[in-house]
Amino acid sequence: MPGSRLPARGARSVSEHATRLLIVTDLFGAAEPAEDFAVRAPLAVRMRPRSIDEVRGQADALRQGSPLRRLIEGGQGVAGPLSAILWGPPGTGKTTLAHLVATAADRDFVELSAVTAGVKDVRQVMEQALRILDLYGRHTVLFLDEIHRFTKAQQDALLPGVENRHVILVAATTENPSFSIIAPLLSRSVLVTLTSLDDEQIADVLD
Repeated sequence: MPGSRLPARGARSVSEHATRLLIVTDLFGAAEPAEDFAVRAPLAVRMRPRSIDEVRGQADALRQGSPLRRLIEGGQGVAGPLSAILWGPPGTGKTTLAHLVATAADRDFVELSAVTAGVKDVRQVMEQALRILDLYGRHTVLFLDEIHRFTKAQQDALLPGVENRHVILVAATTENPSFSIIAPLLSRSVLVTLTSLDDEQIADVLD
């Protein structure tokens, strides 16, 4: 069915397009609107920016015309959208930016952690992303957290989907990508350096 989601094993697939009605099933089998579920979501999730204008900090990475901003706004070349490596310390908004890459352009979203996922999970997401692209013309954003924990062989599994633009990889790392990410993956992605928020920006978020 058009618009359906095919979540990979161990992955979380999310779409927040305002015109879609999402139904969340509770432990007892009852269904509740996604709006009610959102009220009970963790504070960090409820406070997550839903647009570029709501993001605090990262002014350079999100400046007009920057590769990351163009990606979030749905821009792409003839071959399709690029992938991105987000490098920065914890708390700099890597997960938020990955969500924006998906939701701002109505793309599918799948999240994996390099701590628990393996090559089988990656290949399953790649196959799923290609099916969705072929059937519905919609790209999938794969957010891979802590990509530096993947071995070279595991990172190699990402290359076909990234190279052929079947999937938009948004990978997060706190380690220097020059030493923790294989060169072929780096050369096919936009490297975005993120910085910690200063006291004024943190106060702005809390307000």
